[in-house]
Amino acid sequence: MAKDKLTEYSATNASNDVIGDISVAEGMLPSAVNNALREQMTHLKNFSDGTDGIDVLSLADDDASASIKIQAPSAVTTTTTLTLPDGDGDAGAMLQTNGSGQLAWSTAYRNRNLIINGAMQVSQRGTSETGITTGKYANAPDRYLLGLGSAGTWTAAQSTDAPVGFSNSYRLDCTTADASLGGGDLLVFQQAIEGQNLQHLKKGTSSAESVTVSFYVKSNKTGTYIVELFDADNSRQISQAYTISSANTWEKKTLTYAGDTSGALNNDNGVSLYLVCWLAAGSAYSSGTLSTSWNAFTQADRAVGQVNLADSTDNDWSITGIQMEVGEQATPFEHRSFGDELAACQRYYYQAGYDQNVGVDTTIFAGVAASTTLAAQCYRKHPVEMRSPPTMALGGSVTAYDGDSNTAVGSIATNACSNTDGTANFNTTQLGAGRAVMILLNDPADFISFDSEL
Repeated sequence: MAKDKLTEYSATNASNDVIGDISVAEGMLPSAVNNALREQMTHLKNFSDGTDGIDVLSLADDDASASIKIQAPSAVTTTTTLTLPDGDGDAGAMLQTNGSGQLAWSTAYRNRNLIINGAMQVSQRGTSETGITTGKYANAPDRYLLGLGSAGTWTAAQSTDAPVGFSNSYRLDCTTADASLGGGDLLVFQQAIEGQNLQHLKKGTSSAESVTVSFYVKSNKTGTYIVELFDADNSRQISQAYTISSANTWEKKTLTYAGDTSGALNNDNGVSLYLVCWLAAGSAYSSGTLSTSWNAFTQADRAVGQVNLADSTDNDWSITGIQMEVGEQATPFEHRSFGDELAACQRYYYQAGYDQNVGVDTTIFAGVAASTTLAAQCYRKHPVEMRSPPTMALGGSVTAYDGDSNTAVGSIATNACSNTDGTANFNTTQLGAGRAVMILLNDPADFISFDSEL
């Protein structure tokens, strides 16, 4: 029987009397030896090329007393090539695939995603807002700031349209178009990140780490879009382009940004880095050359090639599953619990609102009047320590009440907050010393907000 593959040969010498279809039995002619060697060399070349393989690869130690074996699955559905990375990686690193067989070293740890609320689960301000014409944190998923300057009118919402594995997305709909952008017109979707959360990027050193940004995106408008990293501490930038190829289809995008050896990030609670998704860019931001490597800030190089999402009221854009992580490979999205994401968002903003379970007279602040001549002071503790002392604002009809008689006693005169708690003073001079006073919410539209956004 002809033997055409390495796997067809025997471990018993005497049984290997044929190479290919050439007899190498005792007494064969010299010409057969030459032909057999050539045939064997062909088998070895096929093995090295990967066209003739074995199901178990055995790697023996120096004296062949033991070995490590790498074995293929018992049933293989398709031919797969796995490409090993260069180098041996850092201690504790693991091999990860990019989904196409390219392996890379990656550090395994929790909380690898630098983006908060990447799955768009938390939407404390509300789930929809119409008529947006200026930049703001909209009534849509938390932690995302819309930068908008004369580029149409928009509706922002927390949408339930999402790719498999996700429940929500951030959706923008154009309601008034701007088909001819002015030089300074823009629309961006961005998240600001504290410097103290970015120190492991080693930015500004010779060991600066690359970062990879991945996300799912959907739009009716196909074409080129830009995602920028902007270093607010050192006025440096880098941008990468991606393409929406199929209209109204969820597509996953992955972008890798080289580490920046210039410009260390501040180790504090201020904004150091912005992740900026461009959606419309006037010539002031797009007339230069796209800055695909880290450079000193040049306005015209930020969003070269960006499509104008504002050019039609038919246009919409949705995003979810945003992840930014150290390394050159995108790992599977790090799904966090709703509670974890809510607490992370409340570091920057939260609302104390009407409790449907309690009903009317939901107590937000409570305190005691000092005398009949001094304003009463009420107190509450924040659910988490906030990034900085927040600004307190009232929504709806928020009223101060005498806790003993349950009658309205005045309006808020001043308020002050620290990172951990807040106080509110009321013009309640009709109260006697030691009388209880509280802030009550009587309607689902009532709330008090605490804002410490970057």
